[in-house]
Amino acid sequence: MRQIYNFSAGPAVLPKEVLQQVRSELLDWHGCGMSVMEMSHRGKEYMAIQAEAEADLRDLMEIPAHYKVLFLQGGASSQFAAVPMNLLRGKTKADYVNTGEWSKKAIAEAKRYCEVNVAASSADRNFSYAPTQDQWRLDPDAAYVHYTSNETIGGVEIFWTPDTGKVPLVADMSSHILSRPIDVSKYGLIYAGAQKNIGPAGLTIVIVREDLIGQSMPGTPTMFDYKTHADNESMYNTPPTFPIYVAGLVFKWLKARGGLVEMEKINIRKAALLYDYLDSTDFYHCPTARENRSRMNIPFTLKDPSLDEAFLKGAQERGLLQLKGHRSVGGMRASIYNAMPEEGVRMLVEYMKEFEQKNG
Repeated sequence: MRQIYNFSAGPAVLPKEVLQQVRSELLDWHGCGMSVMEMSHRGKEYMAIQAEAEADLRDLMEIPAHYKVLFLQGGASSQFAAVPMNLLRGKTKADYVNTGEWSKKAIAEAKRYCEVNVAASSADRNFSYAPTQDQWRLDPDAAYVHYTSNETIGGVEIFWTPDTGKVPLVADMSSHILSRPIDVSKYGLIYAGAQKNIGPAGLTIVIVREDLIGQSMPGTPTMFDYKTHADNESMYNTPPTFPIYVAGLVFKWLKARGGLVEMEKINIRKAALLYDYLDSTDFYHCPTARENRSRMNIPFTLKDPSLDEAFLKGAQERGLLQLKGHRSVGGMRASIYNAMPEEGVRMLVEYMKEFEQKNG
């Protein structure tokens, strides 16, 4: 089978070693005679899998003991509603920072539950950058401050941790979680869909400080109340067992590679390979401000858009897949999550150079 490099923004590439282990264990997990997909979530085999996955995630991210880790369903988009339902805690206002498409969706949903103050926005430059802290206009009476720390579509990443004082900081980290160390203690709540940098679609991880649990707004559905899941160790109903199992294998893969400190070094090198080339030519263009260039999602355009289809066709023939940009912005996008090997980025750059030589 020829080598394929999958640059999809999500569901995304998984480590080959993890997929090989899944294959080897698919019919019979550790001699129990069952696939993980067949196990009772109340059985000792599966409960051990989930407990180990949580322990490894806590270790990787150095999650403090007074934070709960919830394995949920519904995607990160379900958290757009769950966050205000759980974190307003009697207040009527929340601060949101608008840096792109996912921020906008979070804001639109939050407006169903509270008054939203858009504390900062990068709409003035087509969401090509992130406003710095001095540009944020925070409301001291807000229940929480929400931001998207990496915008998958626009390729905008915020590398610093906002200071929101005593107001809980909430972050959607779906597309860059586990790509570098973060200080979890600076956040009230972190959430992320798994299908970009953790595992298969179907799992959503919420990391929430314990004092923020248990004060949901009246009428909150049982399944949207963090207390429901915290009190039941994410087993109030059947959890997404197979995605949690695969995520657990990814956590072990990351630990074997040296953890998040080493992963960040690798991600910096990978991103530099592509950005350095983009900066060396006017045939391609990256629209993102240099200080906010995502290490995970790299959008770029061709100088002549009429060549887009030829570029994508040639890339596919080389085994470089899923490079078409999001339908809302067009162009190209290379998502180079943790599981994308450096060789894949080098192959992409080589192809881009050859395409430029033929068509420039």
